[in-house]
Amino acid sequence: MQLACQSKKQGSRTAPDPPPQPRGERSVYDVWHGHHVTSRGRSLMETLTPRTATDCSMPLVRYRYQTLEVGELELHVRTLRDIHQFSDALGEAERLGISSSMWPLFGLIWNSGEFLAELMASHDIAGKRILEVGCGIGLASLVLNQRGADITAMDIHPEAEAFLQENTRINRHRPIPFVRNGWADECPELGLFDLIIGSDLLYERSHVPPLSAFFDQHAANGAEIILVDPGRGHHAPFSKRMVVLGFSHEQTRTASGQADDGMANGRVLRYRRT
Repeated sequence: MQLACQSKKQGSRTAPDPPPQPRGERSVYDVWHGHHVTSRGRSLMETLTPRTATDCSMPLVRYRYQTLEVGELELHVRTLRDIHQFSDALGEAERLGISSSMWPLFGLIWNSGEFLAELMASHDIAGKRILEVGCGIGLASLVLNQRGADITAMDIHPEAEAFLQENTRINRHRPIPFVRNGWADECPELGLFDLIIGSDLLYERSHVPPLSAFFDQHAANGAEIILVDPGRGHHAPFSKRMVVLGFSHEQTRTASGQADDGMANGRVLRYRRT
């Protein structure tokens, strides 16, 4: 279910320093061109039907199916097989300023996204309209959807919605409203939200002005904003800008004591419209 906003071209980008590598081998089975390739761990063959080659919207892309435990919830998730996948035959991503090196980042589970999903597994959602910005694979949105939250997901990537809705389908959940939009694009019909969440959004210093302006436009009175930042170094100027816009600010460290979890220098940034 896609809402009305459509993103305009954002301009060319160079790839940022790569995020910490995705989590380890939790694959159930891989699909190449929709065909079953390998099987590891607990099988989902009774509940998941591999796509045929003619069903695939992205030719020459290899998928991975995983089963994740997030809090007390269990999710089945289709992701890209790895960071080397790419398909933009019609040039849609290129027109949006998404380079070939940036293209696969949306379709993987990153440590910061998984950390955000864990937070959302127990966060208070009663009566709140919630938006996940730059959702990528949308793990936090899937968690909130399973909990019955009023969740909307947003991303600029042309394939993000298809992955999100496929993952709602294989979990037998209701579709998640989706907005394909960039932070710099105005979308007044998107409205106001009581809780806005995101992970690894500040991977370039240039994102500070449009992202803070977006939050200012779409945060309701008393709204809370929760961002998980893996430690890219741009949170300080962003927080200063948010305070100027009238938000209170606090932060906590995400370090778990595991040096290889990709979050040793991470922070949970919390803002509230006062």
